[in-house]
Amino acid sequence: MTATADPAAEPLSPVFQALGHPTRRAVVERLGAGAATVTELAAPFDMALPSFLQHVRLLEASGVVATEKRGRVRTVRLVPSALLAASEWLARQRAVWDARIDRLDAFLQRPESDSKDPR
Repeated sequence: MTATADPAAEPLSPVFQALGHPTRRAVVERLGAGAATVTELAAPFDMALPSFLQHVRLLEASGVVATEKRGRVRTVRLVPSALLAASEWLARQRAVWDARIDRLDAFLQRPESDSKDPR
């Protein structure tokens, strides 16, 4: 496994940036139930529509959502495939940390006589 020199080139970075704000996470959760207009999505938030649109634009730029404008109505829909890579990465990280915790637990459960610590 190698580190990416340019974080912007990493395809997960925009997704995690998009999910890094509670407003955007709430929008993604809402869109899990189906497409909605920007007005519908903005209704629960106490912010001006232009400010809310910045969140939608960032979600769109990251590929997490897609928008379509018909007349004066902009509809937003979730793009689940954009979240798949992030989900897979998180699953791999969870497996690594679960294995580490299991090894630590096994180590801590060993009787003291098995310990190689000479103290």
